[in-house]
Amino acid sequence: MADTVHEPNANESADERFVTPGPARLAETAEAAGISRIHMIAWRDLDDPEAGGSELHAHEIASRWADAGIEVSMRTSGIAGQGPTAQRSGYAVERRSGRYGVFPSVISSGLRGRAAPGDALVEIWNGMPFFSPLWFSGPRITVLHHVHDEMWQMVLPGLLGKVGDTIERRVAPPIYRRERIVTLSESSREEIVERLRLAAERVVVAPPGIAPKFRPSGARSDRPLVVAVGRLVPVKRFDVLIKELAQVRREVPDLEAIIIGEGYERPALESLRRSLGAESWLSLPGFVDESGLIDAYQRAWVVASASLREGWGMTLTEAAACGTPCVATNIAGHRDAVSNQQSGILVDDLSSLSTGLVDVLTDPTLRADLQAGAQRWSERFSWDATAQTALEQLALSARR
Repeated sequence: MADTVHEPNANESADERFVTPGPARLAETAEAAGISRIHMIAWRDLDDPEAGGSELHAHEIASRWADAGIEVSMRTSGIAGQGPTAQRSGYAVERRSGRYGVFPSVISSGLRGRAAPGDALVEIWNGMPFFSPLWFSGPRITVLHHVHDEMWQMVLPGLLGKVGDTIERRVAPPIYRRERIVTLSESSREEIVERLRLAAERVVVAPPGIAPKFRPSGARSDRPLVVAVGRLVPVKRFDVLIKELAQVRREVPDLEAIIIGEGYERPALESLRRSLGAESWLSLPGFVDESGLIDAYQRAWVVASASLREGWGMTLTEAAACGTPCVATNIAGHRDAVSNQQSGILVDDLSSLSTGLVDVLTDPTLRADLQAGAQRWSERFSWDATAQTALEQLALSARR
């Protein structure tokens, strides 16, 4: 049994760590650890209009575990207009309680319940924790994409933001000090260790994968096209990006841009677009389905991100798999998702975003080099490997 579960080593490369992952290996790992059911708890479901990288990450892992024969369920908050239950890719989804009521509801249910033999738990700590170490006694891990830090005041200015920040930095860490934490990047791991003071040896990196359907098509837009993707929320700083795109258009007059995503900042962003006279060349289509997203990546000359904080730049690696490079902020998460000057360009200050975009859009040789580099870079990311690493951490937790 001890040989089945691989204890990750920080000095190993991704290729050395992730050996032939897939359903058979997942099933073997779960069986050796005595895990037959995995309960996942998360703030939002993939069908939520504001779903993003965290929800996609949970779905990709859950679907692979289910494909390996493990019984997987996911508990999230309710969605207006959607049913309370759903079946997706082999796993069950239960949506109950409001956007914020889901936290006390899950905690209350957990305190009343009891882990059965074979049960394991995955908590997705997305800002506000569910405090699972206090109420679940079986094998468990916590997926923590990144530290929210200044995001609290951007999303909940004033007292509520201070409460959230205090819970994240002071209340929760002592409760999670013995937990196995799975995060997405080395940069996020460093922040978790430094800012939350969690033990470095208990924080493991499992980079997100890329689905095979993200691939080049050869059908680039005839006009210079910049694409950005993400929830329309303050931390993504789409307002800054729009202003920088207006600067770019002064040097690239035929520029077109698309910002894909939905969120509560839409009215402010639409107002900014009008004030800049950008309605003819900048579109905000809202949510698009996966085929539409892939088409946008494939047609784009470059993708852009002005985000302040990310656990991983998932949109950047998806675009890279389509052969599309990026210009993005040099932040934790982006530094791991992008090979600087190879798959894209990372900028240290926001004013450099427009410069980087102009360089890529106007220099065909640079753009071709980055396109080739982006596709090569993307080949190292696998959802099978992500699911295997997370399950191995659950299996190690079962040994306690």
